[in-house]
Amino acid sequence: MITKNSPDPGSLFEPSGGSLLVDKPLGWSSFKVIYYLRKNTPIIKAGHAGTLDPLATGLLIVCSGKKTKEISSYQDLSKEYTGSFRLGERTASMDAETPVIELRSFEHITESMVLDTSISFCGEQLQTAPMYSAVNFKGKKLYELARKGKVVHREPRQITIHSFDITEINFPLISFKVRCSKGVYIRSLANDFGEKLGCGAYLTELRRTKIGTFSVDDAIVPEDFKNMSNNIAISHN
Repeated sequence: MITKNSPDPGSLFEPSGGSLLVDKPLGWSSFKVIYYLRKNTPIIKAGHAGTLDPLATGLLIVCSGKKTKEISSYQDLSKEYTGSFRLGERTASMDAETPVIELRSFEHITESMVLDTSISFCGEQLQTAPMYSAVNFKGKKLYELARKGKVVHREPRQITIHSFDITEINFPLISFKVRCSKGVYIRSLANDFGEKLGCGAYLTELRRTKIGTFSVDDAIVPEDFKNMSNNIAISHN
């Protein structure tokens, strides 16, 4: 695995390929990270393990060359996220991508209610993917249908929340850290949290901090791609 402390990222540019930890910036799609990598390095074949929404930041594992065959093994690893959600408001996308569509009172919510609710979400459960997601439905992404105002049936999926820690309560904002299995939509988790409290909620901030044992602290930012490529060119001269 190539990180910001790796002495030689050369395997990324070889046919055998390599794996790289990237800290995805706010506003970038996961595909944009791949596009930027291919544009600024000799890499032709690359892919990422586990999509992050444009409004989310954090750890993205990128594989190049023949290492792209190992993407699924990274996708199966557990994830860790930090972020915040806002009580008393709901949006269609369950995050800040779309406008607020409903306001509810949250004055009756107490800190103990928030803490008890977080504990109740731990363990195995079924979760339904949000309409604003990249799940395929008859050849189209769900978010493409959602943006046209369409809603289709989605089968709930089995997920596991290993831990759900509330790190700060500053009503109406609630900050958290979640460790979970693959396939968890944190936007849905925020929405379901608000529904369980009876006041509604939507995700305001999200950062993926870990994938398995890999940490965003060891990741490089896309701006480093050019330097990485230049260093390899210099070492080969």
